[in-house]
Amino acid sequence: MNKLIIPAMPAAQSHVVATADPLDGIRAQVLRGIALNREPGYHFAGNFLDLSYDHVGTDYAALSVDAAPHCTEADGQLNLSGFAILADLVMAAAVRAGLEPHTRLATVTMNLQLTGAPRIGRLSGRGAMHGFVQDAVGRQGVSTVNISGDAGLVCTGTGTFMMLKPPKGVELHPVPHRRRGENPTPEISDGKLRPDEKKVLVAADAALDGVREHGGSFIQRFWGVQAKHVAGGAQSTVKNGAHIGNRVGHVQGGILLGLATENAIAALTSHWSLTAISAWYISPGEGRALKLKSKVVHHGRLIAVVRTEVTCKGHDGRPRKVFELMTTHAYRAETT
Repeated sequence: MNKLIIPAMPAAQSHVVATADPLDGIRAQVLRGIALNREPGYHFAGNFLDLSYDHVGTDYAALSVDAAPHCTEADGQLNLSGFAILADLVMAAAVRAGLEPHTRLATVTMNLQLTGAPRIGRLSGRGAMHGFVQDAVGRQGVSTVNISGDAGLVCTGTGTFMMLKPPKGVELHPVPHRRRGENPTPEISDGKLRPDEKKVLVAADAALDGVREHGGSFIQRFWGVQAKHVAGGAQSTVKNGAHIGNRVGHVQGGILLGLATENAIAALTSHWSLTAISAWYISPGEGRALKLKSKVVHHGRLIAVVRTEVTCKGHDGRPRKVFELMTTHAYRAETT
């Protein structure tokens, strides 16, 4: 039987393949993410990014990701969704370290304060658990994170995570704590992709075709938004699918934050720089598509504030609020 073998870089380096056409290497990375995702307990997004679980303990959690061609924007920075996944998973790992390893955690809130340093090089996040919210029926773990890269400290943040039972019929497994260099690429039988895996590859191929035809970055087309600027804001529609899902089939929390933040940025001109993010996770992101709407609620001389709402269609066919986001933006200093 023919085997599709996905080549890998040396262990200490990014697994994106160096080929004559860089886009071929990105496609190989997509297939690698699909192959790794066959081990239960994780999701395609984390496997595709090649996040490294450098340390997970009750003392602290440390994860890292390289800003490599498969996950960087045209300016060389790690994509916002990829960055938010790192923040989300670092803080969740810090909470889960003191629980059963298969525990399901749902992000409730996330707050990130950005320094303005670019998201370049190896982005390393360090998180710590700070106990549970007191006098609440549901157990909400509280954790913090600092993320640094080649340009220094990129952000600090806080988050809360609710312990939940898995959805009916879903068996959860421990999250595999793979470290950089310890996760060789599995083989995939040629033509034997599962239906959900085929959908991931179709989405990736469409993004690659878009890059070949129009230029730009792969990840912006794969995990980004094509926001339309409207009076006082911006709006977009994002097709849902396994390429942005978590391990129970809902939109992954970091990706959801990244998509909404991109939509918020589109509500302003390029003169504004993102400085802070406050997010509230209200209900699962499911259904065929997500609707994102951003509105500028303050536009001052130095500071702007944007509110973003994400909705989807629930099982009853009616619109349902999924996510709320408030972002703060600073007017950029003039450069010569």
